[in-house]
Amino acid sequence: MSVNVKDEPVLVPNCDVVENSEIEVLDRDEESKLEDYGTCVDVITERVNQLEQKVVEVEQFYSTKDGAGQTNTSKSNSGGKKVAISQPSKCSSAGKEKTRGKHVSSPELMRQFATIIRQIALQKWAWPFLEPVDVEGLGLDDYHKVIEKPMDLGTIRTKMEGSEYSNVREIYADVRLVFKNAMRYNEEKDDVYVMAESLLEKFEEKWLTIMPKLVEEEKKQAEEEAQDRASRQLAVEAAQAEKARDLSNELYEIDQELEKLREVVVQKCRKLSTQEKKGLSAALGRLSPEDLSKALKMVSEGNPQFPAGAPEVELDIDLQTDVTLWRLKVFVQEALKAANKSSAGTNAQNNNNGGEMNKAAAKRKREISDAINKGRK
Repeated sequence: MSVNVKDEPVLVPNCDVVENSEIEVLDRDEESKLEDYGTCVDVITERVNQLEQKVVEVEQFYSTKDGAGQTNTSKSNSGGKKVAISQPSKCSSAGKEKTRGKHVSSPELMRQFATIIRQIALQKWAWPFLEPVDVEGLGLDDYHKVIEKPMDLGTIRTKMEGSEYSNVREIYADVRLVFKNAMRYNEEKDDVYVMAESLLEKFEEKWLTIMPKLVEEEKKQAEEEAQDRASRQLAVEAAQAEKARDLSNELYEIDQELEKLREVVVQKCRKLSTQEKKGLSAALGRLSPEDLSKALKMVSEGNPQFPAGAPEVELDIDLQTDVTLWRLKVFVQEALKAANKSSAGTNAQNNNNGGEMNKAAAKRKREISDAINKGRK
């Protein structure tokens, strides 16, 4: 790549040592004037870092919102957002599974179920199941080995009075357990087995009478819970959207502040003299290809029409803005300083290597001389 500055081609050679007179350092007075503006930039940078953290939080919210593992989803009426909905249990005459605790039966339904239990307890064959099994009195040593969870109608009534049940499905499961335990422990020919089987059948029939009411309640509650979740989700999304808008506005304001600050700094700084521009032009030719590309990129940032990536470009220093000239001045100064240090370090290393070689040669020479002298003797 070659760069023509003021119609004079400046080819890109390797970085050589440059005299200090070719590129001047900012005067101390100028640095003092810019010190306060540098502090402002530091404050703005800190604000930007804080805003970036908030932006990350917003991005994480939206990236994980739709990725949560949800088996059952349904679209709400507001915005088509996906909302997980707990489906009501599928009820059958057997009612094999009890609720997972989300549905809370109404007081009316609980009273109806309590009536069913009283009706079952009044049956003539219900007496063995009204109280806990007297394991010790009946000598049933293996009872607890066969029956994992003992249950009786009296215990169920006590739990109902103590509000230990939240829904009728829990009570239903315990009532079935009373009779299933008796049928498991006793043989089919035993009276207790027959009594338990008969009462279980009557209980299942009565259970079916309240099933429509139970299904209706569960469906209604599931819909209410879905709407509530949808409302909460929409509220969270609205808050995040507002947060994103606020962040966008703040970033825009910071961008405007930086632009104003740049204009103020340029106005406060003196313009580069003709001699400084000449020094800058000469110094550009001493940059490495990599640093020269960076410098040309700075020019294109101030002038988007400038073909920074072309094989050969013509750079008119007098047409560049003050901002671009000052940026180039500081960049070139630092780049050449770094190149000088690198070159000085290489030369020092070469000198050290040469000195060591000279010492080794002198030592070898002495050894040869000593050997010759010994041979003469």
